[in-house]
Amino acid sequence: MQAILLSREEVARRAKHLYESSIRQQVEVEENIGKMVIIDIETGDYEIDKTGLKASRSLSKKHPNARLFGIRIGYNVAVSFGGVMERVYK
Repeated sequence: MQAILLSREEVARRAKHLYESSIRQQVEVEENIGKMVIIDIETGDYEIDKTGLKASRSLSKKHPNARLFGIRIGYNVAVSFGGVMERVYK
């Protein structure tokens, strides 16, 4: 099977759509705030952990050529280098 090339922006758009349409209401609970949700944009599968590394590895084992995207649950950015991560209230 031939892979279709997607831009980083398209991968992000698809992941954010999946998150907003079906994943957010399942994962955005108090014990998950600040953790990473890693999303396979092609299957809609996702996993959660503190840093996203275990989740990424687990999804990659299930789907070896998965296109993964990470979102920090409850925040507007995944990481911040010297800036401020703002909590998102929905």
